Amino acid sequence: MLPSLALVLVTAVVLFASSHDHYGLLLAAVPLLAAAVHTVHTTALLGVLTVAAYAALRGTQADGWDVLAIKLGLVAGISLVGVLLAQARSRERRLNVTEDVALALQQELLPRAVPALPAVDVCHHYVPADTSAGVGGDWFDVIPLSGSRVALVIGDVVGHGVHAAALMGRLRTAVHTLADLDLAPAELLARMNDLLVRLGEEDPDREPGATLLFLVYDPVTGGCTMAGAGHTPAAFLTADGNVEFPHLPESPPLGIPATVFEDTEFHLDPGTVIAMYTDGLLDLRAQETDDALALLARALTTPAAGIPLDQLCDRICGATLGFGRNDDDVALLLARTRRLGEDNVANWELEADLQAAARARALVSEQLRLWGLEDLVFSTELIVSELVTNAIRYAAPPVTLRLICSQVLVCEVSDGSDTSPHLRRAHSMDEGGRGLFLVSQVADRWGTRHHRAGKTIWVEQSLPAVSRVQNTVAKQAGDQQSTLVGP
Repeated sequence: MLPSLALVLVTAVVLFASSHDHYGLLLAAVPLLAAAVHTVHTTALLGVLTVAAYAALRGTQADGWDVLAIKLGLVAGISLVGVLLAQARSRERRLNVTEDVALALQQELLPRAVPALPAVDVCHHYVPADTSAGVGGDWFDVIPLSGSRVALVIGDVVGHGVHAAALMGRLRTAVHTLADLDLAPAELLARMNDLLVRLGEEDPDREPGATLLFLVYDPVTGGCTMAGAGHTPAAFLTADGNVEFPHLPESPPLGIPATVFEDTEFHLDPGTVIAMYTDGLLDLRAQETDDALALLARALTTPAAGIPLDQLCDRICGATLGFGRNDDDVALLLARTRRLGEDNVANWELEADLQAAARARALVSEQLRLWGLEDLVFSTELIVSELVTNAIRYAAPPVTLRLICSQVLVCEVSDGSDTSPHLRRAHSMDEGGRGLFLVSQVADRWGTRHHRAGKTIWVEQSLPAVSRVQNTVAKQAGDQQSTLVGP
């Protein structure tokens, strides 16, 4: 509206002005005004009308044809500048929209909230890049696993923009699916590598690449298993303030065929802080790797190892990122380990005979009454009876039974066989096949995980709303946190 009105007003002024005046050059402001508010096509149209109006109104001026050509060229040139400005504004608007879409997509794909877990306390921080390239594919996740274990994941997709954010979402979904299968970290990375290889074959023009670090922590034993694919190393801050960067076997990023990954096992004491991060936190473009890791180690140990995780997270970001412009995304994941008390875990090794199921039912019944979980006795006896009977009949010794009581009641039966049971719907005339179906109806979740000595079948049940064991777990967590933070 404003540029069109200016065109009319200036044309009227020029029409009634003296032919020796230079008011006609005011028409050159019209395409500049149009470039600020209109699209490229509208700006070009107003520019053409401006040049035509000037040529029509000043075609008979007394300055001569040479002066007219110079002034007409000046008006035409400024009109062209207006069109170029409109193009630049349109391109900037499209880039801003693309960046907003990529950032919104990434924020939707990243975990919004991490559930409270018995294994770890978690704090995370994500800072998108503030460059024209747009956000990258940095991501993290915290995945609850069977047996009160937890998986900590962090990764970085090569590239920026919508494609990187979309690939990040596909990788996070794949990791969730594979983690539910209770795969070892190295095997999970191998499956993820196969996925990246297939994606690269589908689109040869865009070779997908990503780094990934996958860690599994067990709060019952304190064991930690980790494997990485070209990612920056994790950091362990012990309760006494020492910082360690555990060494992992070198491996390339995901997406390279025939890559072999390897698990590395550690033992973590209660109160150990696990720091996982992407390379944007280190800013390796501005400093050497050793200097960046030394800076991170100082930030982790200052001022004390027992400070709350959110304060530690802010301290790390403030020390490593500073106040400059960050050219790469930054993802930081901190987790402080916990240990389940001995009173919350019960283990038994069962003899491989037909009386094992009855003995297991008696042991479970007694333990649940000690925990104040009488409401779960019947269902747990049914679960234990079915799992132990199957292990005795179809599997191999040794057969062990374990109960874990944290936020849920976990019942695990392990044996020396690597064959997995499969749930099926038994027909009316079938003599068997109903045991696992009953277990699935009683339990909230169940599954199988394999290990070197065989397999473990696990079943989870929700605890009653109020129970003595829940109060015990909450008290243990509070006491442990008080010990770590100090007075």
